[in-house]
Amino acid sequence: MIIDTHIHGTKYSIDNSLELIQIVNMAKLTGLNGICITNHENNELRNDIGNYAKINGVLVIVGAEILTYEGDILVFGLKDLPKEMVHAEELLRLVKKHNGAAVAAHPFRHNNRGLKNHLHEVGNLLTGVEAFNGSTYYHDNLYAYATATELGLPSLGASDAHVLEKIGTYATKFYDSIRDDQDLIEAIKSKNFHPVMRKDGEFKNFDYCYEEILPREKELIGTERK
Repeated sequence: MIIDTHIHGTKYSIDNSLELIQIVNMAKLTGLNGICITNHENNELRNDIGNYAKINGVLVIVGAEILTYEGDILVFGLKDLPKEMVHAEELLRLVKKHNGAAVAAHPFRHNNRGLKNHLHEVGNLLTGVEAFNGSTYYHDNLYAYATATELGLPSLGASDAHVLEKIGTYATKFYDSIRDDQDLIEAIKSKNFHPVMRKDGEFKNFDYCYEEILPREKELIGTERK
């Protein structure tokens, strides 16, 4: 089951114009089985669809992208989000207390929103690392992948889409069926998945070769999220 675990929608996020039905239809067109809507600092989409919903055959799961003092973290299973900015460790302990999952988002992106080397400080509290992010330079993604491997953390792939054409750039292939948000949380904890990239109209595993890196690096020049 292939899920893009990091997408933003317009209704509860001011930095894009993607309506939920547009996201769902594009996800279905690209071959995704599911998506996660992870808007900045809120999970208010829960007011519209609950923790998850099946829309036009696509599983939609609500999470959030929370900016801590150290960097952005994707959280799942946390109903009541912090009202003010907190340190990464505080957020991660809160997620753990509520049996959720927490993923370091684009940790080495050059916009001062990634955890960067703070990964080493809070790695024991993270559930995973978004090593392959569709709005981050490929060499920074590879650095995230190497760091995650060093720390023994699983790597996810996601688009971080704010525009339609980015949806499904990267995604995560889960070996088990995901029916709802709780299944997703348990699947991330189980480490039973791997990142994939969409290439030539289908999702493919990485071979981490230079020939594969160079075209993607060219695509991303000048497109990294600010």
